[in-house]
Amino acid sequence: MSDLKIRFCEHNKGKGKVYRRLEEAFPDLDIKIKGCIKQCSACREMPMATVGKKKITARDGDELFGKIVAVIREKLTKEE
Repeated sequence: MSDLKIRFCEHNKGKGKVYRRLEEAFPDLDIKIKGCIKQCSACREMPMATVGKKKITARDGDELFGKIVAVIREKLTKEE
């Protein structure tokens, strides 16, 4: 699953808790907080991340975590 990169913008609110939960649950994934992930309009409005090349947005950090985990599990299922 090395091609699955998860990126958070350092300016996005609520990213820290989601980042820490993902790092704990999936220590082998490539998860980083970057200076900018070029999603400024969404980044200012709601919790968000990019997973692969897909933008994931949510109302809050818990919802964002759940959506990211769903994408990871879908990817794992396809690889089996």
